[in-house]
Amino acid sequence: MMFPEIAPLDDALRPALRAAIDDKTKPLGALGRLEDLAMQIGLICGTTQPALKRPTVIVFAGDHGVADAGVSAYPAEVTAQMVLNFLKGGAAINVFSRLHGIALEVVDAGVRAPLPASPGLVNCRIADGTQNFAETRAMSMEQASAAMMAGMARVLRAAQQGCNVIGFGEMGIANTSSAACLMSRLTGLPLADCIGRGTGLDDDGLARKREVLERALALHADAVAPLDVLAAFGGFEIAMMAGAFLAAAASRMVILVDGFIASAALLVAQSIDARVLHYCVFSHCSHERGHRALLDHFEAEPLLALDLRLGEGTGAALAWPLVASAAAFLNEMATFSGAGVSGASA
Repeated sequence: MMFPEIAPLDDALRPALRAAIDDKTKPLGALGRLEDLAMQIGLICGTTQPALKRPTVIVFAGDHGVADAGVSAYPAEVTAQMVLNFLKGGAAINVFSRLHGIALEVVDAGVRAPLPASPGLVNCRIADGTQNFAETRAMSMEQASAAMMAGMARVLRAAQQGCNVIGFGEMGIANTSSAACLMSRLTGLPLADCIGRGTGLDDDGLARKREVLERALALHADAVAPLDVLAAFGGFEIAMMAGAFLAAAASRMVILVDGFIASAALLVAQSIDARVLHYCVFSHCSHERGHRALLDHFEAEPLLALDLRLGEGTGAALAWPLVASAAAFLNEMATFSGAGVSGASA
């Protein structure tokens, strides 16, 4: 399939941004990492006065056949139940989105149980959940491509509505198993470094999860190219996020990267085009074991470390006020020359 072209950031703008940041009424570097963030936002937007518009979180939901292998503490039915909770406005991502003025979209990527039509639900169903990748490939190549294209389409629609800052969340029981296998195969890290307790497995459950995933990795040993790996182990929601990351970077959006599952989707996108990382702001480091190692793989330093392990795009929503603050100080803070304040002596 054809992927959108991602432009490199224009480093020629860096000196002007550095001068604009350093001329603010503060000691050099006094705003710490907010200054680095302002630099990145300015480079992404291509201006020393970036305007962040219509922040949006898209939550993709899909079921995983591997849930039937007992790799999660929760049954697969919870995916559909949580989607209904999103639609009623009762989930954490609803609360944080309302609080911070973030537009929220919920996408049915392939939930196993039928969902009632709702004005708040976008139907992009690929199938009634993926296959059990402990027994066969999670999806066909055609399904993987269709899911990625659907994710791209949602981002392009958001861009048409004026959005230039976006985050992606997910809901899908057993998707930490999918993410762990994607991570192990695409980074070459041992499964033990990638696997965690997900929604709260006990020691016996974690051992069972490890055994199932080890067998799955061996079963699909021939899957090494990014799209092959995605088809072998991915979820429809992960595939849609992977496409969404690529489309957001191609659209020059500031991308708020959520936790472990979203980062695994980003890993797929990075394997296709590494320039996607230039547009990514890493929101937080989650409590899931593999996430820190995945952030290290990206050479990323997250903004927050709150021991979150919820998904839904919650970390992205919580990081948004920091991103908005970085753009605001660059745009609104007085300069030494403009305010008549003396700068540091040479």
